Amino acid sequence: MPTQEQMKSTLQAYVDGFNSGDVAAVTGLFADDAVVVDPVGNPPMEGRAAIDEFYGNAVSAGAKLSLDAPIRGSHGDRAAMAFTVTVPGMRVRVIDVMTFGADGKIVRMEAHWGPDDVES
Repeated sequence: MPTQEQMKSTLQAYVDGFNSGDVAAVTGLFADDAVVVDPVGNPPMEGRAAIDEFYGNAVSAGAKLSLDAPIRGSHGDRAAMAFTVTVPGMRVRVIDVMTFGADGKIVRMEAHWGPDDVES
């Protein structure tokens, strides 16, 4: 199981990759068979092609992430972060919960946000 420090470092690399527009840096943090649910309640996106497309679209839309609090670890295989996504004309307050595999790759990402968390 990855350590708390490894999980936090991976989530910081996720934010940094996103903000530098490096889709490959972000998607490379995920296992090939990872699942992304954004937002929770939507159907899951599964596998490398779906994840590459999802993050490619988000980065090309000009999305930037700013942490609202320090990244949180756990006593298990999950870490979470509260942040704001800013895209032209909109801001969304989000909490992502990531589950990690033994190799330190993200195997599941769940984005928690709802209609009340969107500002235009």
